[in-house]
Amino acid sequence: MEIKKIKRALISVYYKDGLEKIVKLLADNNVELLSTGGTQEFIRGLGLQCTAVEDLTGYPSILGGRVKTLHPAVFGGILARRGNDGDKEQLKTYNIGEIDLVIVDLYPFEETVASGASEADIIEKIDIGGISLIRAAAKNFNDVAIVASRSEYGLIEALLQRNNGGTTIDERRDLARRAFAVSSAYDSAIFNWFDAPSPTALRLTANGCRHLRYGENPHQQGRFFGDFDKMFTQLHGKEISYNNILDIDAALSLINDFSEPTVAILKHNNPCGLASGEDLTETWKAALACDPVSAFGGVIVVNRPIDAETAAEIDKIFFEVIVAPEYSPEALAILKHKKNRVILHAHTMQLPATRLRSALNGYLEEDCDVACGLPDDYTIATTDKPSEAMLRDMALANTLVKHFKSNAIVLVKDGKLLGAGMGQVSRIDALKHAITRAKEANRSLQGAVMASDAFFPFSDCVELAWHEGVRGVVQPGGSVRDNETIEFCREKGIPMVMTKIRHFRH
Repeated sequence: MEIKKIKRALISVYYKDGLEKIVKLLADNNVELLSTGGTQEFIRGLGLQCTAVEDLTGYPSILGGRVKTLHPAVFGGILARRGNDGDKEQLKTYNIGEIDLVIVDLYPFEETVASGASEADIIEKIDIGGISLIRAAAKNFNDVAIVASRSEYGLIEALLQRNNGGTTIDERRDLARRAFAVSSAYDSAIFNWFDAPSPTALRLTANGCRHLRYGENPHQQGRFFGDFDKMFTQLHGKEISYNNILDIDAALSLINDFSEPTVAILKHNNPCGLASGEDLTETWKAALACDPVSAFGGVIVVNRPIDAETAAEIDKIFFEVIVAPEYSPEALAILKHKKNRVILHAHTMQLPATRLRSALNGYLEEDCDVACGLPDDYTIATTDKPSEAMLRDMALANTLVKHFKSNAIVLVKDGKLLGAGMGQVSRIDALKHAITRAKEANRSLQGAVMASDAFFPFSDCVELAWHEGVRGVVQPGGSVRDNETIEFCREKGIPMVMTKIRHFRH
């Protein structure tokens, strides 16, 4: 395939990291370099010749840098069709030189918004010249190569080395595709900012596509759109699966509700073990003890660095994925004993503030359910008041219950999850399931508290819970039959807290 030699390149970037090798490669291949402002200073600082765009256009950068490259001398050189006689004649008439490579990135608009900057500062980070250069070069990919993001620096460096300073048509087409992905995501981010806080439309800005082994099941195709590598570095193990990603997402959502050292174990998006404590090894043992059977093959998330002692205990069971902010070298060596075990180093555990899912012929979006513990305005509906220890258990139970599929019931005692029932079509069945799980593990429910993700439609749940030893209840309230549930608790001396906050999860 024909390799088109690059003779002239325009470079104008916000981020200079990683640019040095590319610039030197271009210079080694006798490519004429054009640039603007800080990029020009950077290139000249490497001891290389570089023509200022101002010298090319005859105009200085004006309006505080808002207008730098918007000129026919620049865009004519990019957009001219090399095989078009009319275009070639006009280039000659107006003394415009061809530009074969454009390297440009965009002002950090999303980062500026996320920083809480003022509207004036955000507006100044709406790129005009850069986005125009990207679109022009990508449109004319037949003759021009475009690098629209620093994430493509490694790619263009490899192409220049392999092709001795040139590119093929297929390579330029691929670069154009990548460039339009950058420009469309950038414009979508700007639209979403203007469209908030009362959206009229949805524009997704997820860059990157990871093709997964399959979807939820082997007969389904699966893909992940987003920047997985921005959140995690995979230190070991097999390729991440569709189900792994769902479980990791659920795990982070859960662990983010805890500031103290915490270990959580999840299976099929539902917690099956959680504990908090200063001694991480003992905390792991307590989390595993919640449901050691269900923990088999699960996902583990820890919000503190993992040491060798804890790793040795974790290594005793089979699990799919472990996520932590850091691992000691000794811990990592232990956890790598199983070749397929996925070990993720989390750069961040923070998730977006909203949730999006497809439904019908569109999408549903909602704010994430960040309510946890007991709200400040909770009420005690019964004569008997919960002790401070019981209130702590209620806060934990009410935090946990929102992370289970509805209908959900959680049983907690002394800061430990004793049993949980989830995904049931009736609340009483969810409670029966939670009781069964606790009994199978030989855990006493005497003195435990019960949390429900929604109100009790009848008093049957609190009646059964009392017979099994539960002595505290936390629930949202709001049923037309609340008085029946409250009356039973009053008669039996069971403290009941009402939060007025429902936690459905479907």
